[in-house]
Order: sequence, then C-alpha cells, then structure tokens
Amino acid sequence: MSRTTIADVAREAGVTKATVSHALSGKRPISDDTRAKVLAAVEKLQWVPSQSARALATQRANAVAVVLARDPEVIANDSFFPAFIAGVESVLAETETALLLQVVPDRDAEERAYRTLSHGRADGAVLLDLRTDDWRVPLLEELRIPTVLVGAYERPTRFSCVRTDDAAPVTEIIDHLRAAGHTRIAHVSGPLDYVHSRVRADAYVAAIGDDSLLREGDFTASSGRERTAELLALPDRPTAILYSNDTMAIAGLSYARSRGLNVPRDLAISGFDDDHLSAHLSPALTSVSSGPAARGRAAARLLQADILGAEPRIQDVDCTVVHFRESTGD
Repeated sequence: MSRTTIADVAREAGVTKATVSHALSGKRPISDDTRAKVLAAVEKLQWVPSQSARALATQRANAVAVVLARDPEVIANDSFFPAFIAGVESVLAETETALLLQVVPDRDAEERAYRTLSHGRADGAVLLDLRTDDWRVPLLEELRIPTVLVGAYERPTRFSCVRTDDAAPVTEIIDHLRAAGHTRIAHVSGPLDYVHSRVRADAYVAAIGDDSLLREGDFTASSGRERTAELLALPDRPTAILYSNDTMAIAGLSYARSRGLNVPRDLAISGFDDDHLSAHLSPALTSVSSGPAARGRAAARLLQADILGAEPRIQDVDCTVVHFRESTGD
C-alpha cells in the first residue's frame, strides 16, 4: 500500500497542498474552519509530514519523550515497559521520529527533565504511571508540552488519553476463583497512588466486599515475597492471591513453595501483565495480558496528531485478556 502524502491530505480536506502546509506550520493566516478540515484529514489518514519537511516548516525537534521515575529494578524486570516502548517505536519509525527515554531517581529530577523538554528538546511527551493526584499533568499543561496520558485519568485536562479496562480482569479472576471454591482471596497491589494500581485494588475490594486481605506492594519481587509471607502467616491464611504484576506473583509463588505449599492445591496464584515467561513456569501462571504494545501504538498516534494541533481525545484500547493456567487449577 502506498504511503499517504500531503497531496492525499489536501484532496481529503478539499484544499491545496500549500494550504495544508500553512495550516500545520502556523506561518500564514488560515481560517479556523479550514484548519479544522486539514486537521480532520490528517487524523483520518494518519498522516505525519516527513522528517525533513517538518524540520524546514516547523523547526521542531522531531522527537518525543518518555520520562520514567521508577526503580531501575522494576523497569528491568517488568515486561510492560519494553513492549510498550516497542509499540511506540513502531509508530515513530514510520516518520523517523526519535524517542527520548529518560529514567530519573526522584520528583525533582523528573520536573527538571520536563522543563528541559519545554526548551525544544522534544515536541511532546507520553506520560506513564499516572498518579491519582498527579502533579505532572498541570506542570506539562503549564509548559505547553503536547502530552498523551496512558491510564484512566479522571481530572479535567486538555491532554489526550489512552485508556484500558484494568478492573474487569480482576473481577473475572475473582469470579473464577470463587467458582473453584475459594472464599479467602487476597490481593497484593502495586503502589496505591498509581491510578492503575488503585483501579485494580478498588475492583478487588468491590468484588470481595472488604480490604482485610489487601496488601500494598511496589511491583518488585522483594515486595511480592514480603507481602506473601505476611498473608501466609495469618491464622486464617488466604487460599488464593491475586498479584498486580507477574514479578510479584512469581516471587510469591516461589515463597509459597519454599514453605511446602502446593500451587494450586494449597494456594492459587494469579498475576498481571502476562510476562513472556509466565506461561512456561511450573505451574504455568494465570495472568492478564494488558496489551502494552497496543497501548504504545495508540499513544504514539495520538501524540503525533496532538503535535500537529488536533483536538485532544480519549481512546479506549480493548486489549486486556485473562489467560487462565495451572496456577489457579486450570
């Protein structure tokens, strides 16, 4: 299939190629109605100008950024990040746009990174690990950096957002465990100030009816092991544990077996994010494929449109799938 060109965009919008160029560069006065037609055509055809054309017309950096303020251990061991980045890169490669990935140790460093972006280092940003009260969103709005939020951000914002359903898989797993006879089902969450951790924990509490068996982890293997030890030391221990990522689940499974428990006969275990090794464990781990590559592709396409001046929008990506395996008795 031939690549979409500026002529295709002009034809779709019913204007000249020069008008398309002026509407996107902002260097000539264009009516709001004409600009809207051009942007609608750009979004419909998913067209992005070539690297050289954009550099000449707009003096942009031709780069987008992802800043991560996470423990390097989590990034190294969590399957979500490489798959998400691969999804972003697959879209950026179409226009030879660079991806700037920066890992920072704390809030001050993260804020400095975003302020540096505002001086022309990147044309936009993808914001991961949304917090329930996220200071980064108003900062990026203040800095006027086009940004796509990945997660169910509920506060008013002018940024585009990629959303997935993190609650339904939790409910599905709990229903499955109950059907198998489990009545003491625990949950080891991620940090509860993260939006996706909170959504999963809230879904768990809604399904179970209380939070007495909810424990907060931090997505690392060590926290998975420690929270599992706490739960298994209870006088009336759980017979099933749902973890908020596979790294914690695998550590919990290992700890349970070290204590002489049989998985799944004595303890059913499920994870989240479906690490590529999870299906090959013994027993194979029940987990949720969360579609990180699809999320990355959606975020990159939204950001490309936003950088060109499109109106922000919310895109729901239907990509979460529960894979029931041996660790829950399947």
